[in-house]
Amino acid sequence: MAHQSDLIEIDILAYLKSQEEKSLLRFITCGSVDDGKSTLIGRLLWDSKMIFEDQLAALESDSRKVGTQGGAIDYALLLDGLQAEREQGITIDVAYRFFSTDRRKFIVADTPGHEQYTRNMVTGASTAQVAVILVDARKGLLTQTRRHSFLVSLVGIRHVVLAVNKMDLIGFDREKFDAIVGDYREFAVTLGFDSITAIPISALNGDNIIEASDNTPWYQGQALLNYLESVRVEDEAKNLPFRLPVQWVNRPHLDFRGFCGTIVSGSIRPGDEVQVVSSGRTGRVARIVTMNGDLDEGVAGQAVTLTLTSEIDISRGDILSTPDAPPRLSRHLEAHLVWMHDEPLLPGQVYLVKTASAVTPGRVSRVHYVVDVNTLEQNQAPTLGLNGIGVVRLELDRAVAFDPYRQNRDTGSFIIIDRFSNATVAAGMVISAAPVEVQTARPERGTGVTEEAGFLPRRVSLTELGISGTEMGVADLTREWGPIEFEVSAGFLDYLGKGNRVLVRLRDVGQLEPVARMAYEHNLNFEFGRYRDRVNVILYKHGPEPVPRELEGGGL
Repeated sequence: MAHQSDLIEIDILAYLKSQEEKSLLRFITCGSVDDGKSTLIGRLLWDSKMIFEDQLAALESDSRKVGTQGGAIDYALLLDGLQAEREQGITIDVAYRFFSTDRRKFIVADTPGHEQYTRNMVTGASTAQVAVILVDARKGLLTQTRRHSFLVSLVGIRHVVLAVNKMDLIGFDREKFDAIVGDYREFAVTLGFDSITAIPISALNGDNIIEASDNTPWYQGQALLNYLESVRVEDEAKNLPFRLPVQWVNRPHLDFRGFCGTIVSGSIRPGDEVQVVSSGRTGRVARIVTMNGDLDEGVAGQAVTLTLTSEIDISRGDILSTPDAPPRLSRHLEAHLVWMHDEPLLPGQVYLVKTASAVTPGRVSRVHYVVDVNTLEQNQAPTLGLNGIGVVRLELDRAVAFDPYRQNRDTGSFIIIDRFSNATVAAGMVISAAPVEVQTARPERGTGVTEEAGFLPRRVSLTELGISGTEMGVADLTREWGPIEFEVSAGFLDYLGKGNRVLVRLRDVGQLEPVARMAYEHNLNFEFGRYRDRVNVILYKHGPEPVPRELEGGGL
């Protein structure tokens, strides 16, 4: 039953103690537009009596003014608080709400159904443990239903409730319900969910929301709230290897140097050995410091400050781990990518990649395939557009520590940020490090590593901007330590044909050969010279060569 607040008036300390001991479940609602997500959560909040008197008065007033229920209570208005949401009758932003029952506490995220706001749905799903996917009983599965289900599987949610809503509008027809459930299970068979629980509901009227409905005597399963109260979601983070992304180095005085951050997985005790993943150096934990005093043990979810018995170099952005099970360290990642920006992905362009606590310049060097959300087929495509989902190869300017997302959501996720607008353009989930045989290794200077030594060249795309994402007319290759080859666009050749020149900065003279080969193949001229320990090359294009005098008139 719904949580009663009488204990608050009688004994506030006892109430707080009871709340502290309850487990917390985070879940989201998602689906297509007008499937009833906001109405469902509003109904849960109403029936669980987690609405203050002033909110109730405002809800009644708003329902008369802008409601869609003819003056009756419009539960969706509890979540759709933005003026644009109320005017259009759709959810735009993610709305988080807290409520509790006698058995459990909940944080629910109401996510948008419109395709344009899929990016907001990914944000809400990133911390959830259960997904309630709504389907309009009159319409069945829609594109957004499939898209959200695929995204839910990508972000690691393993338990799904298929809530077939608006059953009252089809007369609680069991055959239509069973057909929708069958279609969904067939679609989701490859998504890897641990459980799919189908419930026929009417969010507006409360059928099968809090208690079993008399309108569905053929349904013998749990009501939605009973399911949410009883579903077992294991907290796997505590059983994973220790990970602490360092967010701040605390140095208040000469006698204290601590490394602050939130433990994202595993546990740690004083005396345990930890490793700095980026350098491989190890040390032992001296203290686990918190605002309320030192701890005997730190566990996942706690914000702590660690001090070590020895002085080793640790900076913001480093990850501390257990030495016997460290994360991977690589510049080259294979990842699922969800593109969330109106402008399409530009492979080769430099973006900022934000991982657990570090920000690193990087680029998407290759789109392996994109996913058709209707059929889950893998199709070839050169880029990703708004709401596109695909598997890509990511190349970073320096190695980062990571775990596969399936193993650790905190150290296996990242976002991509546009360097100029500072907009978040994509969210990613690491699959693994790129295969070793296609990685560009970083050899020692002067070793003459070539393609024959087992290192495949990195393909560099030249456009009218030099290399995509660099300053106009400049292609900077000084960070490339392996073999390279060039891919030249028509726009680049046209840019040079107009009399423009491009400066190519090379790491050393060994990179001149592919530049010369590219210039020869495309009838370009180049001049090169040494600048300090680097090589600069100027690429340009002359007009048509004059015809030799002896060939004029067709004679020899």
